[in-house]
Amino acid sequence: QVHVVESGGGLVQAGGSLRLSCAASGRTFSTYNMGWFRQAPGKEREFVAAISWSGDSTYYADSVKGRFTISRMNANTVYLQMNSLKPEDTAVYYCAVAARYSGSKDDRYDYWGQGTQVTVSS
Repeated sequence: QVHVVESGGGLVQAGGSLRLSCAASGRTFSTYNMGWFRQAPGKEREFVAAISWSGDSTYYADSVKGRFTISRMNANTVYLQMNSLKPEDTAVYYCAVAARYSGSKDDRYDYWGQGTQVTVSS
């Protein structure tokens, strides 16, 4: 059984930083792509960043480019470094894993975590 677990969320002041971690288990993920999405209260889930299975390709939403960095420590672990955080970054952040897709379409991801709350105060 596949498990995807996020950690690292919390409360931070505007301008601060957080690093989210995502750990996947239950199978070999060496050829799986991974991504981060977020959902703010009353809004639809939106794409944040993605990384290919090799780590060679990364993708970012325009709203986070230059502030967030996605990286892959190994086949099963991905990080999202978030700098210069803004109140509008407040959301539940979800990690997702895709067997054959790397990009922004959430319906193409196969496995999802339960999410971790990020709150940015002004």
